[in-house]
Amino acid sequence: MTTTTLLLLLRSLLFHLLLLSATVSEASNGQWQLLHKSIGIVAMHMQLLNNDRVIIYDRTDFGTCRRDPSEKVHKTDCTAHSVEYDVASNTFRALFVQTDVWCSSGAAVADGTLFQTGGYNDGERKIRSFVPCETCDWRETDDALLVKRWYSTNHYLPDGRVIIIGGRRQFNYEFYPKKETERVKPYALPFLFQTHDKGAENNLYPFVFLNVDGNLFIFANSRAILFNYQNDTVVRTYPEIPGGDPRCYPSTGSAVLLPLKNLEAENVEAEVLVCGGARRGAFQLVAKGVFSEALDSCARIKITDSDPEWVAESMPMGRVINDMLMLPNGDVLIINGAELGAAGWDKAKKAVLEPVVYKTNSSVGSRFVLQKAGNVPRMYHSTALLVRDGRVLVGGSNPHEKYVFSNVSYPTELSLEAFSPYYLDPQFSPLRPMILEPGSHANITYGEKFKISIRVNGTLVPELVSVTMLAPPFNTHSFSMNQRLLVLSMGEVNVSGNSSYEFGVTAPGSAVLAPPAFYLLFAVHQDVPSEGIWIKMQ
Repeated sequence: MTTTTLLLLLRSLLFHLLLLSATVSEASNGQWQLLHKSIGIVAMHMQLLNNDRVIIYDRTDFGTCRRDPSEKVHKTDCTAHSVEYDVASNTFRALFVQTDVWCSSGAAVADGTLFQTGGYNDGERKIRSFVPCETCDWRETDDALLVKRWYSTNHYLPDGRVIIIGGRRQFNYEFYPKKETERVKPYALPFLFQTHDKGAENNLYPFVFLNVDGNLFIFANSRAILFNYQNDTVVRTYPEIPGGDPRCYPSTGSAVLLPLKNLEAENVEAEVLVCGGARRGAFQLVAKGVFSEALDSCARIKITDSDPEWVAESMPMGRVINDMLMLPNGDVLIINGAELGAAGWDKAKKAVLEPVVYKTNSSVGSRFVLQKAGNVPRMYHSTALLVRDGRVLVGGSNPHEKYVFSNVSYPTELSLEAFSPYYLDPQFSPLRPMILEPGSHANITYGEKFKISIRVNGTLVPELVSVTMLAPPFNTHSFSMNQRLLVLSMGEVNVSGNSSYEFGVTAPGSAVLAPPAFYLLFAVHQDVPSEGIWIKMQ
C-alpha cells in the first residue's frame, strides 16, 4: 500500500468518524417526559432529600383548612400548598404549611433535615423544618429569625449552621441555629445596600458560594465580594461583571460554582459562572410596555486567583429567569426562562423552550450545546432539580398574582416533567457505569481513602473514569442554593471481575471543601454518569 493510498484511507475514515460523531450529537440532545399533568400546586421551591423524595412548595396567601387570622386573603384555606414527590414511584402526597412560605429560602443540613427560612406576611420570621420520613410533615418555629426574610439566600456552612443573607429591605445577615453568645440583632452587610438599585433592587436572592478558603463569595446586582462571615469583614472586592448589567432578582440570571478539582493540592482553585439576566432598566421598562431583550452573556471568573478577571462568552440566545444546574459529569444545564423582560408578575415574554448544556471543560466558542426543546413554557416561579438517576425534574411557572389557567399567554403551570440529558440516551448504555460498592448511605469521613467498585458492560477506558459528589441544592427563583460538585482524587483502575472494576478514591479533606451533609456520589465514564448513590460526609 502506497503512502498516498494510506493517507486517502485515513482521510476517509476520519470523515466517517466525524459524520458519526455529528449524528450521535444530534440524536442525543435530551428527551422530555411528562410525569404529572398536575401535582396540585406550582413548584416554586424544590429540594431533593436523601430518601429520594423531593419537597415542593408554593405560597399560602391564596386558596379556599388552614386557619390563619392574620392572613390577608382567606382566613380559612383548604387547598394544599406543599407536596412530597417520590421519585421512584412517581407519586406525591400533600403536606401542610401553616404560614406563608412565598419567595423563601432553604438548606438541607447534616442529618438530612430541610430547614426553610422566611416568607411573606405571617411567615416572614418563621423557620420550618422537614425531616425525611414516610409520614413526616412541616414543623414551624415562631420568630426564629431576627428580622423579616423575603427573597433571601441561604448557604450551609462547614460548622453545620446556615447563614441567611439579605432579603427585601434587609441589608444584613444572620445564622441558624444561633450560638448562645451571638448577638440578638442581625449583622449589617453594607455591600447589599451598595448594590441596591432604587426602583428595581437587583440584589435580591444574591448568588452565594462557599469558597475553598472558607470565606463566602457573594454576588449581587453586577458586583461581587469575598466575605469573611466569621470576622464580619470584606476580604476582597472583585471586578464588576463585563457590561455592568444586573444578574440578580428581579433582573434574574443564574450562577453556579464550577466543579472543584485537585482537592489534595495545596491551593485548590474555585471558579464561578454567571449566565443570563436582564439589562439595566429592563424591570422598570416593563411598566411602560417595553420588554427588553434578555442578556445572552455568560461570564466566568476564578475567584481564587490573585488578580481575577471575568471571561465573557455568548449563549445561543438571551435568557432571563433561567436555572443553572450542575450535572454529574461537570457540565452545566441551563434551562427554563424567557428571552424578553425581567422577573415578576407578567414581566417576561417569549419563553425559551430549549435547554442548553454548557461544556465546562471545552474551549471558549465551543461550550454551548442546544438540547431538545420542551413543550411547556417555564417562566417566572419555575424550578429545576437533578435527581439521583441523572434526570432533571422541571416544574412550576406562574407569572400571575393568582392561579390563572385561561386567557393569558402563559397560564399557571401545575405539571411536573423530567428532562433526560444527552448522557441518558440508550446508545450510551454500554458506557454507563453501575456502582457496586460502597453501598447506599455509607458514612465517609474527611480525607478517608475508600474503594469504589463499578460495572461497565462495554469497553472501559480507564483514563476517562472519574468520581464526583454533588450536594443537592435548594432551588427557587432561578438560583440553586448550596449546589456544589466535587471531583474526587482517584487511584489506578483495576479489573476485578467480568466487566467489573475497582479503584481507590480520596474523600475531600475538610468541611470547608464539603460541609457535613448527604451527597450524591457518581462514577463517570466518558462523560456518562452512573446512577448516584447517597453518602454522608462526616
